[in-house]
Amino acid sequence: MTPLPNGAYTTFPLSRRANPPPAGGIATATPATPVTPVTPVTPVTRSREHAPHALHQGERVWQETNCYVDLWIELLHGFGLDPRAAFGFTVTQDFEGDQFTFFKFPLEDIERLYGTQVQELAIYDSLEARVLAQTSRGHTVLVEVDGYYLPNTRATSYRREHPKTTVGIDFIDPDARRLGYFHNTGYHQLDGEDYDGVFRKLPQFAQQPDLLFPYVEFAKQARPALEGTALAEASAELLCAHLARRPLVNPVSQWRAAFPAHLETLLERGEKFFHPYSFNLMRQLGANFEFLSKYLLWLSAQGFEIPASIPAAAQSIASESMVMQFRLVRAITRGRRDLCEDCFDVLESAYEKTLPPLAALVL
Repeated sequence: MTPLPNGAYTTFPLSRRANPPPAGGIATATPATPVTPVTPVTPVTRSREHAPHALHQGERVWQETNCYVDLWIELLHGFGLDPRAAFGFTVTQDFEGDQFTFFKFPLEDIERLYGTQVQELAIYDSLEARVLAQTSRGHTVLVEVDGYYLPNTRATSYRREHPKTTVGIDFIDPDARRLGYFHNTGYHQLDGEDYDGVFRKLPQFAQQPDLLFPYVEFAKQARPALEGTALAEASAELLCAHLARRPLVNPVSQWRAAFPAHLETLLERGEKFFHPYSFNLMRQLGANFEFLSKYLLWLSAQGFEIPASIPAAAQSIASESMVMQFRLVRAITRGRRDLCEDCFDVLESAYEKTLPPLAALVL
């Protein structure tokens, strides 16, 4: 255990400065607020006004990451909470042979930091009826839907493709056939035929009686969120636990070893295959480490002593992943075999400057 300036002890070994400087808009090292009963959640009776969280604004290499992480950033923000405290898990990302770990907030971390519980929603009636029942209690329903019916994806899949994606519904008006939902980097509304499509009420669905129910969850505020010192210390403890679960081998090195075979497949299958490949490799790697960089800067703002070189190295992974994505798409378009050796050199080196020194601080 490490002594703090006030003589107390913490259960994690990450050093902390006395009197950390305040950082606008985020929790600072102030005395923890006493635990109070949970304030009952008022059901949302109309679509909310919502500005995206700071993580989805300003300069970022990867504007979107994956539907699950982006959804939770905005959902926590919509609850009045700061999602930055929950990104310690990003140190566990690994190379899985044909993809990088599709990184997602661990639900146990969400509950510990914010008091937000996620439970499976039993669909024993219509999906619409069950969503209405939960949103009427002030809960948010997380459900996989067909992106074909989401008007906020107008630039990509809306009325063109049928991708599976997760939304968080917090408001529903069955009479008006309208709902409000969190998705990707913001909060949106849909109605009319899109409403019927999301809830499978269109005529074509009546001809599919064996259509499986989607997997559905709901998020509820079960206890007060941690604040101030309590939030910062719990976040640091989670980081230490996740560092103990980090990959034993540099995952970029593993990707590099597999990449020649991947490249042959890319050249054979062309640009159409490149898009899902880049999403699951370059984007997941780059976005994960961009969030790790921002998380470490947040921890530093809470007073924890983290050398600036570590978040800088994590950010380098984010930017070089984007460089490699553009470079590779040009190679695929031209039918040229490019092993991207110098990109891998940068990525491997940056990983070694991120995880090992970070782990050395606490393990």
